[in-house]
Amino acid sequence: MLASAASAQSAFARSGPTPKITIKPVVGYYRFVDEYGDTVRMTLLRDVYIYPPLKFKDKKQEEFYWRTVRDVRRTLPYAKLAFQALCETYEYIQTIPDKKKRERHLKNLEKDIFDQYKPVVKGFTKGQGKVLLKLINRETDQSSFNIVKAFLGSFRAGFWQTFGRFFGMNMKAGYNPDKNKEDAMIERIATLIEQGAL
Repeated sequence: MLASAASAQSAFARSGPTPKITIKPVVGYYRFVDEYGDTVRMTLLRDVYIYPPLKFKDKKQEEFYWRTVRDVRRTLPYAKLAFQALCETYEYIQTIPDKKKRERHLKNLEKDIFDQYKPVVKGFTKGQGKVLLKLINRETDQSSFNIVKAFLGSFRAGFWQTFGRFFGMNMKAGYNPDKNKEDAMIERIATLIEQGAL
């Protein structure tokens, strides 16, 4: 079983270089003085999630799992970059009072993002594209469609949704690991990768 898992993992791990995720197990620390006048250090640690071992029904299910691990590992850094860019963009456009200048800035930003990440996204498989959308939903806590609609308007969001549908991707699809088995698997894998356990 272990040999087949290792061979399945190595078979699906062969892909191009991706940005590294920085794992920070320590969130932060504080110093405070207790009631006796002693200086005490309090360290805040991230939550650590422990999952039960997986039991695969057959080889096909095991291969699907390792393929999903590969896809999450490849796309998670880009989902985090998307969230970071979204936060920075939102903060910046709040400082632009003129609506036309704001729209011009967003259009230029859309073009810059498209030019910068087009070669990377072209290298993604259809499955990796779907996983990326799921992970963006996970990071931002809203669907990709709503994000595009908020920044670029309903028409542009509708265009990108229609464009995505040609490739079997639904930007309106939510992310619900509690009800959807595929989302639950993605959540498990992403959490383990963030913890440095996978």
